[in-house]
Amino acid sequence: MEEQKMSDRRQFFKSAGAGFLGMAAVSKAGTALLPEAAVHTHAATLPAKPPANGRPFQPVLTLNGWSLPWRMKNGVKEFHLLAEPVLREIAPGMQANLWGYNGSSPGPTIEAVEGDRIRIFVTNHLPEPTTIHWHGLLLPSGMDGVAGLTQAPIAVGQTYVYEFVLQRPGTFMYHPHADEMVQMAMGMMGLFIVHPKDANQYKVDRDFAFLLNAYDIEPGTATPRVSTMLDFNLWTWNSRAFPGIDPLVARTGDKVRIRIGNLTMTNHPIHMHGPHFEVTGTDGGWIPESARWPEVTTDIAVGQMRAIEFTALAGDWAIHCHKAHHTMNAMGHGLPTMIGVDQQEVAERIANLIPDYMAMGSNGMHDMAEMPMPLPANTLPMMAGQGPFGAIGMGGMFSVVKVRDNIAAGDYRDPGWYRHPKGSAAKAYTAPLAPAPRALSSARKKAGSKTEGQTVQVRKPQGGHAHHGHE
Repeated sequence: MEEQKMSDRRQFFKSAGAGFLGMAAVSKAGTALLPEAAVHTHAATLPAKPPANGRPFQPVLTLNGWSLPWRMKNGVKEFHLLAEPVLREIAPGMQANLWGYNGSSPGPTIEAVEGDRIRIFVTNHLPEPTTIHWHGLLLPSGMDGVAGLTQAPIAVGQTYVYEFVLQRPGTFMYHPHADEMVQMAMGMMGLFIVHPKDANQYKVDRDFAFLLNAYDIEPGTATPRVSTMLDFNLWTWNSRAFPGIDPLVARTGDKVRIRIGNLTMTNHPIHMHGPHFEVTGTDGGWIPESARWPEVTTDIAVGQMRAIEFTALAGDWAIHCHKAHHTMNAMGHGLPTMIGVDQQEVAERIANLIPDYMAMGSNGMHDMAEMPMPLPANTLPMMAGQGPFGAIGMGGMFSVVKVRDNIAAGDYRDPGWYRHPKGSAAKAYTAPLAPAPRALSSARKKAGSKTEGQTVQVRKPQGGHAHHGHE
């Protein structure tokens, strides 16, 4: 039995790479035969079109991203990735010098179907060697993309080709495994979606996908500090920070899926307001219905993926990382707490030297959302975004799930702000309020305040310290 299992496994890896002599560099003459490398540099969400050939599938909508086109050649889907420096708009008012693929960071989403044979050409336009690791995909070892272990690095100007058969459906990722610290810190990553053979299996009405990533970009600059381990100051979804992240638009009653992959250096508890969801998929595959669990927050560890599904409910529902400092932009980590500090005198003296100086923080940080401040060039405010009731005061990993009754199938345009039915929105209470009774503090009691009708009894512990093992 064990021999049979080993034989079956060897046959799988043999068939996965059959018909092709492994991964190899492409000659200069061969590059003329490569599929076109599509390039997309705009940060807006680009809805994917249904496949023009091959097996049918329902494409995902990559938030602030796009899907890479392919060509069919003798029954094989061929893709072409360009590893290259890119200029990415993080949000209006800020651009970053990143590395990515085909003009964008993250790179385009690759979509194919379980059972497809795919061939991916990777051309290196970076200033250093690279590779691509297909994170979570089951494939021959020689296609795994680890520099020095399973392949030689792709040299500058060189093209390599990867070819394998997609063995199972799910949500996966791709990223370099050469100078990984630098290249991933610069934004090199992308999504890889494998759809099931049966187009009706795991079917939903709307299927969103995005990656979690983070950068440390000093205010006034544009290039990430690649050696940062923890103190990142820009927390992003698909290299976009709120208010630059597009909304997730759906129709009331739609079955909605959101696929989220984490390639940052820390975990992220993703919380969605409104409808409860079920966790339906991990990077290990789809979860059987009997084993799915309900949540309103799902924690996604480093290198992991989660898919969540819910029935859309009309309204504007916030979705965000629940680590509070991950929903702020350009956040410094050395700010002192100024709550309760009277800064008036020192602020007046500083203003004599710096006319635009403004003291903030004595009453909290909400002023930063309400009042624009002078900022260095190419720097986002720490809290931003305007909603129908004023400043939203968020940043970073934050967006809105916008659900309406009258959204057409396939329409992902921003419908504007939700109009709450009469009597269904919170409002100010204007009637007189009676004084609230309060318990006396210990300080007030010492000052002479009396409490009537209250007796406090204290019982001292008995028996010494015998419970610690002492006699």
